[in-house]
Amino acid sequence: MGALWVIGGTGEAVALATALAAAGVPCVVTVTTEVARHSYQESATLRVRVGALAVEALWEFIRGEDIGAVLDVSHPFAVEISKGAIAVTQALNLPYWRYERPTIDHPPHPRLHYVSDLTALLTPDILVGQRVLLTLGYRWLQHFMPWQTKTTLFARILPSPVALEAALQAGFTPDRLIALRPPITADLERALWQQWGITRVITKASGGPGGETTKRAIAEQLGVSLTILNRPRLDYPAVCPSPAAALATCLTWWQAQHPHL
Repeated sequence: MGALWVIGGTGEAVALATALAAAGVPCVVTVTTEVARHSYQESATLRVRVGALAVEALWEFIRGEDIGAVLDVSHPFAVEISKGAIAVTQALNLPYWRYERPTIDHPPHPRLHYVSDLTALLTPDILVGQRVLLTLGYRWLQHFMPWQTKTTLFARILPSPVALEAALQAGFTPDRLIALRPPITADLERALWQQWGITRVITKASGGPGGETTKRAIAEQLGVSLTILNRPRLDYPAVCPSPAAALATCLTWWQAQHPHL
């Protein structure tokens, strides 16, 4: 039949996979953690696979799951799985569509700073003499380990054993960690910054659903510096401008493949 591979990792992926499965499109969703699995209601038309997919294993995955097209709704910073999916779909001549969260064009502000890569973050100008909250995800924390003795670092991570272990190995003590799963309310965000006396927040350009707008507003309210890591650049071959467009595109593909259903 040719199932649709939905690359998960975002709230938009949950909504799209749920809607497509309800419309009768068989979906295979991939997520990296068991916690993420719980966001999906599995059914006859929706299956979830948990675990990181190595790029070299994508051919086997696509053939084994009888994938007929790919809808990439992964996080804006999950570029490796996107690159792999683009390469394998082009090689196999399969449709690939990307839904990318809109970027946010923040008005200029003296406490708002953008950086292009990790190297630009790991500098004394940004870190030393600050109480820094990192909301970058656990995979990035290891890079801050050498700075644990030079500044005061805090981190918000997902509530998973993998994330906690990575944070502890990077030198974060339990009193400088909090495990929360987004979305996070503005009141809770503000209270956390105040509780820890945060002077700088380092986050990703994850868009509105990633809490970027909320962080900007609270940073202005509290006089906290906000440093935003820009998204990696990736040339997606086909981009859907909205979740509605992604849904319509996938439904059109499915109906064209199965005109008598």
